Amino acid sequence: MKAHDAMYIGGEWRPASSTDTIPVVNPADEQVIAHVPAGTAEDVDAAVRAARAALPGWAATPPAERGARIAALRDALAARAEEIAATVTAELGAPPQLAAAVHAGLPIAVAGSYAELAATHPFEEEVGNSTVYAEPVGVVAAITPWNYPLHQIVAKVAPALAAGCTTVLKPAEDTPLTAQLFAEAVHEAGLPAGVFNLVTGLGPVAGQALAEHPDVDLVSFTGSTAVGKRIGALAGGAVKRVALELGGKSANVILPSADLAKAVAVGIANVMSNSGQTCSAWTRMLIPADRYEEAVALAAEAVAKYVPGERVGPLVNAKQQQRVRGYIEKGIEEGARLVAGGPEAPRETGYYVSPTVFADVTPEMTIAQEEIFGPVVSLLRYEDEDEALAIANGTVYGLAGAVWGEPGAAVAFARRMDTGQVDINGGRFNPLAPFGGYKQSGVGRELGAHGLAEYLQTKSLQF
Repeated sequence: MKAHDAMYIGGEWRPASSTDTIPVVNPADEQVIAHVPAGTAEDVDAAVRAARAALPGWAATPPAERGARIAALRDALAARAEEIAATVTAELGAPPQLAAAVHAGLPIAVAGSYAELAATHPFEEEVGNSTVYAEPVGVVAAITPWNYPLHQIVAKVAPALAAGCTTVLKPAEDTPLTAQLFAEAVHEAGLPAGVFNLVTGLGPVAGQALAEHPDVDLVSFTGSTAVGKRIGALAGGAVKRVALELGGKSANVILPSADLAKAVAVGIANVMSNSGQTCSAWTRMLIPADRYEEAVALAAEAVAKYVPGERVGPLVNAKQQQRVRGYIEKGIEEGARLVAGGPEAPRETGYYVSPTVFADVTPEMTIAQEEIFGPVVSLLRYEDEDEALAIANGTVYGLAGAVWGEPGAAVAFARRMDTGQVDINGGRFNPLAPFGGYKQSGVGRELGAHGLAEYLQTKSLQF
């Protein structure tokens, strides 16, 4: 694992404009494993200018050829899968099995899907006496989070490239090494200079400079709703397009007809995956009142299998650890019943939090309303489906969710939920299905053809 002390701009690694660096810390043992450059507005400007210069040539490249380049990028990532997984484990703390299967494996599949879409998408169609063209938006600023460092990069950069856009990436400061590996793969794949550029740095400095840059045409951001609002306001002032994938507080609704044991076990596993650091995690489990205590016992049994340092990794940094422990303390203070876990650190070293389950949670409690972003599950009871729906829809978020029960009833309930994606009886993740939220969970969609459309604008010629 090698850290670059430079920025990837215009097809080469260039010295940063400042000698300031950012330490990269392994959250499992709290040791500094690398340093990367702390980018400035000057670095951002150089990257945007390189992207702008490369735009005409890349936009004019035939879509099938763009697809071939993205396929080469996919292959370069696949060749580095083990290195990627090890890097994600080192800088995020993801357990090795999760790092290999999800953090390395999923982005490779997504990149492959956009290699195919670039070659097959209808970028031109006849509508009456008009020809309608789908053209690239232009220069894209991709600002990505730390929780799925490579997946979030690929989910933005791959469709932007497929559309004919050029890109500047500003990754999260906690996980920049994975982004540098991606830049190496881009170089190996032979993408033209300036089509992809990387600037590492702090959000309030490099991220803000990128979002504000007048020569950026679209800002694609994944992160907190609070930061998303600020980016949306900045972009709105410049009449600039945005794609925002923000927070979530997803409901896992167990209907009376569900297999309770399976629904609870899968629900707990969903939240414990990636140490709960998933914006679409089903952190609120809604259970029929007459089966509530049975579900509480099942949840306690299920969560006991998730041992910190084995099946559950640390949180990304000390600040996040303290934040999650604070939410656990808030749950206890507001009267929720602690079934498992608690605020005490389970290990002396590392940013670990005990997998925690709360019962007797009511909809107005803080832990039922705010995004915790840690391995914490809240169990809520309901009397009938109308109450369950009111609880499920009763937050400012609407990113994802789950429903368990007889298929017809589950689908009918899911159609009434105010959320962008719902898993029915444990439905598998589909990298071609659109992902994104309602309400304050964001604007726009990622993945598949819907994700590609975010980076296209339409032009019509009348004859």
